[in-house]
Formats: sequence, C-alpha cells, structure tokens
Amino acid sequence: MKTVSITHCTYPVVETFHSVQGEGWWTGTSAFFIRLGGCDVGCPWCDQKESWNARLHPRESVADLADRARNANPAIVVITGGEPLLHDLDPLTRELRERGLRVHLETSGTRPFSGSFDWVTFSPKVYKAPHPSIYDRANEIKIVVADESDLRYAEEQGSRVPSTAARYLQPEWNTPESQRLVFDYVLKNPRWRVSLQTHKFLGVR
Repeated sequence: MKTVSITHCTYPVVETFHSVQGEGWWTGTSAFFIRLGGCDVGCPWCDQKESWNARLHPRESVADLADRARNANPAIVVITGGEPLLHDLDPLTRELRERGLRVHLETSGTRPFSGSFDWVTFSPKVYKAPHPSIYDRANEIKIVVADESDLRYAEEQGSRVPSTAARYLQPEWNTPESQRLVFDYVLKNPRWRVSLQTHKFLGVR
C-alpha cells in the first residue's frame, strides 16, 4: 500500500472543538472533535447540514489537526462529519495515534472502511445503505429513532454487528414523541439502551 505523506495530506474541516462526548458509550468523556466536510446521506433531520458540501470548508493538514488535538489533551479524539469515510482516514488516524491519542470514529458507514481506530460508533441511516466493510468494525451501533419504522430498521442493522457491540436507540431531537417510543422499546428489549444527546441539554457543542 502506498504511504501518503502527511506533509501533503489535507482534509476539508468544518470545525474542531474540545468538549465532552454527548452520546453513546463514551458519554461525558473529554473529547476533541474533528468534523470533516462532505456527506452523501442527506438525513432530513440532520443538525449538521452545513457540513454536507465539502467544497465549502477549508482544507487543513494532518500535522496541524494532530497538533491541535494533542494540545487539547483530551481523553479521546472523535473524527466525525458529515460522513468522514468519504475520505481516506489512514493518514489522519496514523498521525493521531503516533501522538499517543485514542481515536474514535462516528460514521453512517456508507463508504469502504479506512483508518485505524480504538472505537467505532456505527450510526446507519435508512437513506443510504451501509457498506459491508463497516459491520464487523462496530463497537457500538446507534440508531436515531423518529417513528416505529426506525425500530424495525434498528433490529435489522443490529443483527449484523458483532454480538459484543453496544446497542443504542437515540430519540430524534425534534420529534418529542420519539422519546416515549424509545423508552418503551428499551424496557421491552433489554439488549438496547437509550442514548440521549446530553450536550444539547448542557447547551454545549
């Protein structure tokens, strides 16, 4: 495999910021987020639609991103989007790990897997089928639930990830009735857990 020089490797970056992980298994953990531009899924309820067009965002070097992450001194670095697997993540994750950082991925899994990660959050969407390479990589699966059809989708997708993967149902933020739907489902289906967007309750990113 050809090695890409970090000197010349860049990514479209929507934003970087230091906060806490607000969702899933690592909720409450100090996290440095790298949000990459570009998405081919197009969820109607997406709260990051500004990230969809990668061309609107400045390209930043791997070295600069890794330096910024290291200086933040987080417990984890989360590469998110958009859809980060639109990009070859091998150079970025290699450099982050060389700095001694723990690297996590948040992805809908629509493209072939790339990169080296300590944790993969797989959040498939009905709007675009996941790539087969994602399923065995998932440490947790997280399904956003707006209505009952999403629960059926969750079971179908959940059957394809490792049995050790944590399973989360997350109410869609702008659909209040989804909270009760998720709550009731988790009570009857104990393999699943509730994931809340706690950063929104805290009023932080």
